[in-house]
Amino acid sequence: MGYVQGEGRTQATLFPVTLEELIPDDHVCRVIDAFVDRLDMARLGFERAEAAETGRPGYDPRDLLKLYLYGSLQQIRSSRRLESECRRNIELMWLLGRLAPDHKTIAEFRRMHREGVTAAGAELVRLARSVGLVKGEWVAIDGSKFQAVSSVKSVREREALERYLEQLEQSDEQDEVVIDSSAVTSALEKLHRHPEPEVAFMRTNQGFLPAYNVQTAVDAEHALIVAQQVTVQAGDNGSLQPMAEAAQAATSGPAQPINVVADAGYSNGEQAEACEAKGILPHVPANRGVNSRGDGTLFDRTEFTYQPESDTFLCPAGQILARKQLMRKDRTVLYAAQPEVCGACPLKSRCTVSPRRIVTRHLHEEALQRMQQRATPEAMSYRGTSICQFEIPHLRTSTLPAAWTAGSANRNQLGRSRLQSKAHAEHSRRTQAAFSPAGHLIPLPPTMT
Repeated sequence: MGYVQGEGRTQATLFPVTLEELIPDDHVCRVIDAFVDRLDMARLGFERAEAAETGRPGYDPRDLLKLYLYGSLQQIRSSRRLESECRRNIELMWLLGRLAPDHKTIAEFRRMHREGVTAAGAELVRLARSVGLVKGEWVAIDGSKFQAVSSVKSVREREALERYLEQLEQSDEQDEVVIDSSAVTSALEKLHRHPEPEVAFMRTNQGFLPAYNVQTAVDAEHALIVAQQVTVQAGDNGSLQPMAEAAQAATSGPAQPINVVADAGYSNGEQAEACEAKGILPHVPANRGVNSRGDGTLFDRTEFTYQPESDTFLCPAGQILARKQLMRKDRTVLYAAQPEVCGACPLKSRCTVSPRRIVTRHLHEEALQRMQQRATPEAMSYRGTSICQFEIPHLRTSTLPAAWTAGSANRNQLGRSRLQSKAHAEHSRRTQAAFSPAGHLIPLPPTMT
C-alpha cells in the first residue's frame, strides 16, 4: 500500500484558488479586518489617516494596525519577523491584500502610535459592549508581577548611583566637602542611559526581582479585559480606585453603577469610599491585622464596641478606651484604656499582656465595613470565574519585552501601551470566539459609538 500523495508542484489548475476561499468564515482575521475598517483613525490619533494628494503613496495606517493586532495575537513582536510573515503567511496575505511593508515601516508605526493603539483598544471594548459581550455589571480586578528586562545587577547599580547622588546633595551643604565633578557627570550619564529608570524590586515567585505590577480589570460576562495598567507599585492596595474608575469608564460610563470584585490586597478604606461616591461598589475583604500576642487567645478587636457619639471604644468588661493619637501614616486612630483600670480588671489575662489594652480604628472604618459586608461568597465567585478564565499562558510570560520597556519618547513614563498588544490579542481571541458560536460571524454594528 502506498502513501498519500500530494499534488505536483508544477501542476496547473483551471480555476485557481483565491485567498478568500482559504480563509474560513469564522477566522479571527475577519474580526480584525471588520473591526479596524470601521475605526475613525484620525480621531484616534493615527497620522496619515487620510491619503495625501501629492507625493509618494504611503501605507494605510489601517493596514499597519491590522498587522500589529495580528502579530500581537500570534505572539510575533519582531518587526523583521512580521515583515517575513507578510511574504509567507496566507492569513496576512488575505488581511493586507498581499502588502509586505518593510521592518522599518512596521517599527516606526509602532513607535509613533502608542497612544493611538491604546485608543483602538478602548474602541474594541466599546465594540464588545455594543454587541453584548461586555455587560459592565461585575468586574474583577487582579495584579500580576512581570519581570523587567533589566538585570538585577544593572538595577542595583542604578540604585547605588541614586544613593550616591543623594549623599552628594546632602553633603554639598558642608563647606569643606570636595566633590569630584567628573564622577558626578559619569554617574548622571549612567542613570540617563539606563533603559528602565523607573523599575523597582518586587517579590515574585522567583524571589525579589526587577518587575512591574500589571493591573487588569476583567468583565465577568465573557472574561474580556476592559482596562489594564502597568505600575511600579509592588502592592495592590493603591490600585483599587484607578482600576475601578477605568473599568467603569470602559464598560458603562461615569456615574453608572458597577460592582468591582478584588482580593484583600486591594483593601483601602479611603479609595473604597471614593469609589462609592462615584457609583462603584467594591466587594473586597477588609485586610485586618491579627492580634497574635498571647498565642492568639486574647480578645480580638471585634470584641470592642465603637461609640461614635463619644468617639471611644467599650471593652468587654464595660470600660472606656479613649482616643489618644492619630497615626497619619497608617491612617488610623489609636485608642487606649487607663493602665490602673486594666491592672484591676478581672478579664486582663484574656485581653492583653501589656499594662493596658490598645485598639486602633481606621479613618475610613465605615467604608471598610461596608466593603467587607459586600464581599460575600456569591460576590467573590465572580472574581474566581473571571480571573481564572483570564489566566492564559501566553499572557503570563515572565519578562516584559524590551520594546515595551525601553526607548519611549519620555523615559520617565511607564508607557501605558507596553502590554496593550497582549490585551488586544486576548480581546481579539475572545471576541472572535464569542462572535462566531456557530461558525459564522455576527454582523458588526454599522457605526462606532
